[in-house]
Amino acid sequence: MSRQIVMSMLAGVALLASAFFGAGAGAVAQAADVPAEFGTDWHDPVTAAPPVDRPHSTSCQVTLADAQFRDFTPYRGAYTPPEGCGDHWSKVVLRLDGKVKGRQYDRLGYLHVGGVEILRTSTPEPSPDGIEWHVEKDVTRYSDTFRSPRDVEMLIGNTVDDTYTGVIDVHVSLTFYAGRPADQAPDRVLTLTGTPDGTTLTTPRNSERILAEVYATGSGGGCEEFWYLTVADPASYSCKADHGPYREVQIKIDGQLAGIAAPFPNVWTGGWSNPFLWYVLPAPRAFDVRPLTYDLTPFAGLLDDGRPHRVDVSVVGVPAGRSGWSAPVNVLVWQDVHRARVTGSLTADRATDIANSSTYTPGSENRVNTDAGHRLTVSGYLDTSHGRVTTTVARTLANTSVHRWTDGENTDGLDATWSDDQTVTVGGHGPDRTARTHLTYTLKGTTTIGADNRLRTVLTLGDRAFVVEPGSGWRTVWSRLDDTYSGDAAYTTNVPRDQRHAVGTSSERYRRYGSDGCYDHVLATAQGVLTEDRERC
Repeated sequence: MSRQIVMSMLAGVALLASAFFGAGAGAVAQAADVPAEFGTDWHDPVTAAPPVDRPHSTSCQVTLADAQFRDFTPYRGAYTPPEGCGDHWSKVVLRLDGKVKGRQYDRLGYLHVGGVEILRTSTPEPSPDGIEWHVEKDVTRYSDTFRSPRDVEMLIGNTVDDTYTGVIDVHVSLTFYAGRPADQAPDRVLTLTGTPDGTTLTTPRNSERILAEVYATGSGGGCEEFWYLTVADPASYSCKADHGPYREVQIKIDGQLAGIAAPFPNVWTGGWSNPFLWYVLPAPRAFDVRPLTYDLTPFAGLLDDGRPHRVDVSVVGVPAGRSGWSAPVNVLVWQDVHRARVTGSLTADRATDIANSSTYTPGSENRVNTDAGHRLTVSGYLDTSHGRVTTTVARTLANTSVHRWTDGENTDGLDATWSDDQTVTVGGHGPDRTARTHLTYTLKGTTTIGADNRLRTVLTLGDRAFVVEPGSGWRTVWSRLDDTYSGDAAYTTNVPRDQRHAVGTSSERYRRYGSDGCYDHVLATAQGVLTEDRERC
């Protein structure tokens, strides 16, 4: 990509912005301020996602961690509840402030309080001169964990040596806002207990709603970091899997399938062999990995017997013996305050066979077409203090993809879509109440290496959701999310860093609107400079 092309692209961006917003809107760099290629420093990482809304009430702050990560030694500390804000909070906000400089890979990290995973994150790759970044997360749902002193453990595994010099320095705090939350927080937050036979869960005997969170990430730098590109024999590709790229995260209770979910195609900041895509704008969810959520309420009648029950989480499609997936579990429980014990039963647990067709077509451009999916319906009832309540959870997963590559993989491209649709129907006295969630993830990208050893990646990644759920009275609450990243970056491979002549543009648009209003934010960059920063709502 030449300087002339880059300048033309920037002029087009500025002209389009002026047409939509007026010449004075937003903070937009002029084309003359954008370097011809990446230098030794660039803009600190930012995302178009909104900050966490904070109440206007009394607040208290607690430090969770002050740590520098040079190796794979966890930080261990202690948490003490805040003073002066009570023991019930309208909101609890986590904030991570990080900085790093020099040379370093992207790294994956976690933060546990009392064994509960409250943050899974990754890091940006630094500039030689150094960068800083910030992550905010609403962690109000873990309020039960925060009401008593707890052990704290945090790890961002890292390697520091003569080549990789970046020490990752982080400060993490919780800010508590006094008051009652808008949505009832779980009464209990549980973790699984390890036993010689596996992991078990023991819930309170009056549990009437149970959700599981699984922070599932494919990582480790191997093929499972790029699971969506794997192929089955006899295809001639470097990353193999027995049945191709389909992955599904399952949760089982006492051997019975209790939940299924499609993993998000996380792309870390060194992803697709091209860190220049991500230096300023990370991919959606890269710094705040969201957990997969499973409604286990149909199993509450079984779980409420006071005994430990075996819980297994597995990732369908991973070849036997291959590592690379992490899947820690939190369990959120709401209790019936008017009964010490709630009884019930699981009444239905029906799953289709997994459909998974992955067809290989060899040629000058090799091709694998994948079409896969799965459906699960579970139902159960509970006899609660407010009568018999029946919960039915129906979930449908689907994945289609086309993977194309040339011999030697000098051209390697994917066009993939994942959908994860769930309907939860709760029936008792009065009309049934139904909540629907439709999730769609898209990834379309191509990497090429030319005869001049110029590596170029063009990639678009989408995170979309449509949620409809019953509100108070007859009100229906709905929201629609579309978070889309696009990037185009190139550099010369197999040369020292200062000879790469790297260039790259990227953009992100985060749109969320619905019954509670709208948020629309656009960011764009070129050669590490922020060229557009506009809000439309």
